[in-house]
Amino acid sequence: MMDSELQQPRMTVGRLTQFSSADLHDLCEATEAAILEGGGFGWLKVPARELLENYWKGVLLVPERRLVAGRLDGVIAGSAQLGRAPRNNEAQAFAGTLTSAFVAPWARGHGLAHAIVAEIEKEAREMGLAVLNLDLRDTQKAAIALYEGMNYRRWGMHPVYARVNGRIVPGHYYYKLLKEDPAEP
Repeated sequence: MMDSELQQPRMTVGRLTQFSSADLHDLCEATEAAILEGGGFGWLKVPARELLENYWKGVLLVPERRLVAGRLDGVIAGSAQLGRAPRNNEAQAFAGTLTSAFVAPWARGHGLAHAIVAEIEKEAREMGLAVLNLDLRDTQKAAIALYEGMNYRRWGMHPVYARVNGRIVPGHYYYKLLKEDPAEP
């Protein structure tokens, strides 16, 4: 069979508001694969499955947080979270935070990360947010290229951002305006 005859997996991206048992399993599997590969998500070692399941269940309970998942052929292969300021922080209510984004190593190369970030941006606009903020480790070169390619602007660097395998790693801070004038309500 020729490469042109190979079918590309069907990609879908959307907000999760509840888990089927398969969704929770798939999300934990994808998270574990990303952690083992070292490509992000924050954890350096794979936690116990019960802890991971409880983490994901807890994400859905936070009113200021939205979870977006990307699927290949119906299987969750990556996700990202959109956080907004808590109600008592009216001064920053116009801004959101894109966090905990990852795609499992086996699912990379299909445009899933780009689609997940685009969906986060869509969700943020629907929530009336004017700006998205994010931060990531210097070692996450693919993520840096993705965000910079999607017009996120790097505004700062933290030289002592994280410790990975006993080594200090710098971090980078980004933002993207979702409205021309973020001062407009």
